[in-house]
Amino acid sequence: MARKGIRFLRRGRVVEVADFAPRTTLLDWLRIDQRATGTKEGCAEGDCGACTVVLGREREGRLVYEPVNACIMLLGQMDGAELITVEDLAQAGALHPVQAALVARHGSQCGFCTPGIVMSLFALYQEGGRPVTRETVCDALAGNLCRCTGYRPIIDAALDVCAEPPADAFESRNEATLAALRRLDDGEDVFVGEGHAFFAAPANEETLAKLLSDHPEATLLAGATDVGLWVTKGLAPLRKFISLGRVKGLEEIHDSPEVLALGAMSTHARAMGPLAGIDPDLGELMRRFGSAQVRASGTVGGNIANGSPIGDLAPALITLGAILELRQGNDRRTLPIENFFLGYRKQDRRRGEFLRSVLIPKPGPNDHIRIFKVTKRFDEDISAVMMAMRLTIKDGRIVTARVAFGGMAAIPKRALAVEKALLESRIQEGTAWAAAGEALGQDFTPLDDHRASAAYRLQVGKNLIVKALAEIAGAPSDATRIIGHREAAHAAE
Repeated sequence: MARKGIRFLRRGRVVEVADFAPRTTLLDWLRIDQRATGTKEGCAEGDCGACTVVLGREREGRLVYEPVNACIMLLGQMDGAELITVEDLAQAGALHPVQAALVARHGSQCGFCTPGIVMSLFALYQEGGRPVTRETVCDALAGNLCRCTGYRPIIDAALDVCAEPPADAFESRNEATLAALRRLDDGEDVFVGEGHAFFAAPANEETLAKLLSDHPEATLLAGATDVGLWVTKGLAPLRKFISLGRVKGLEEIHDSPEVLALGAMSTHARAMGPLAGIDPDLGELMRRFGSAQVRASGTVGGNIANGSPIGDLAPALITLGAILELRQGNDRRTLPIENFFLGYRKQDRRRGEFLRSVLIPKPGPNDHIRIFKVTKRFDEDISAVMMAMRLTIKDGRIVTARVAFGGMAAIPKRALAVEKALLESRIQEGTAWAAAGEALGQDFTPLDDHRASAAYRLQVGKNLIVKALAEIAGAPSDATRIIGHREAAHAAE
């Protein structure tokens, strides 16, 4: 037997919703059903942040608040969470400290984007007790677009209020909220709807495997950062959703000296730290992975399983030799991630099969990793070209090479000709760098679309190969990257 409705907390009370269309978004439920119109609809695709709300969930024994985009999150995904909207912040007629700081700093202009900005800063405020710099605030606001160009007072307000430990009504009832969330976690499967149209949220892998075997045509829902757009922008006639958010074990992360194991439902926010521990370039890649809202919702498994040619994780994991673990019914199998991608949004995933975990071997002491993401704008943008490189160097000679690109073809893939050109060359030889760059044309006939021309992609790809080799050979990164220059410019303002 499965529970026939979802349950979540709002304003200290349990909300139960038992009758809703499977494709209902959280934003539509708030604005149309609840008349909570403070949360705005802007882009309806998770980019502008006007719809930002905050979810509270238990993470490793403590209550964590994270911003999410309500426009692309489905209502059914609320099960077991605490939902906080901009209407919930003021208490007894007094503004929340974040709201008061924005008022004091004149941080609102036309006001349309302001509720989402308030909620993003509320989530940052709840982190509390850690150094808050301009860069920290900019990262928190990367998913909130303000067309009135009013960021300076907004950032000033955040610097005023977010550096201290939280001291608000939410903090005062932290333990009570955590206890309430634990009571909601009943371990039951959720099934809302009928056999022809439903929102299902199984609680364990066995139920998931059976449900997917019975309904292999159903849409698997991880963080909805992509599927949500199928609903809001593509108007796809999806009728059956199987949400993975309640499946115990799929969210687990196990970090050992040899292997980092990421459950398929590990969010990008939770995976960021362990990935950065493998290499700083992985950490920087994750910092520029969408926005805080996207990282809090999107998952490692979802980024891989949707098969996008511009998914940022795939090229990096290909160079690291990651292995995927999949399950179909009671059968499990593994395969290298580079063999998973067959064609545009086509993967080696059998009917009724789902991705369980990603196993990432740790690099050795002679391995050198470089990862570059090239976009039109710095924050919250999709890659035009993404390159990842891992070289093993002994006595100055390249003995193994793995180079992968995203955004260059219909799938993320290795650059085998580039790898061949690098093998047995000396890392200090500039002629080898040029030869490796030129070999890229043998590997790819790049895409030509609105993000970049084919010629641009090919030239940038060649430049990235040379840039990575120059850094590995000893060139200082502040001479090859814009990151340090950008942060220095902000510090000087």
